[in-house]
Amino acid sequence: MHTLGRHVLLELNGCNPKLLNDLKRVEEILVAGARIAKATIVGTHFHQFSPFGISGLVIIAESHVSIHTWPEHNYAAVDIFTCGETIAPEVAVQYFVDKFQARHPTIFELKRGIIQDPKPAKIGKPAKEVFPYGRPQELQVVS
Repeated sequence: MHTLGRHVLLELNGCNPKLLNDLKRVEEILVAGARIAKATIVGTHFHQFSPFGISGLVIIAESHVSIHTWPEHNYAAVDIFTCGETIAPEVAVQYFVDKFQARHPTIFELKRGIIQDPKPAKIGKPAKEVFPYGRPQELQVVS
């Protein structure tokens, strides 16, 4: 199987709450992490909530890096979604763990865009079953 991208989910627990509520510093850390991972930065957007918390996005040519902070819980959720083979998200992961001073990080990685055959389908050929693992009965929430 072929995948189009990697999606790294970073659960950062035990972070410095002052850092998590510093808009300028959070943006600097996310942009620097994208750069050291060799991503191509296209743009950024960050927002400070009242009374606390930040949501931010670094748009990269290869997809995105995002963060949502909860300073009151010493917690940040970071997503690094990359496509292609030129980016090293694991470098950004270590950078974010260090810079946000996360004492209890948890990392999950998902393969995104799982494709059976990377060759394009021929026009006019009958479509195959869309669900390679069987047709889903219903969506389930996993907790």
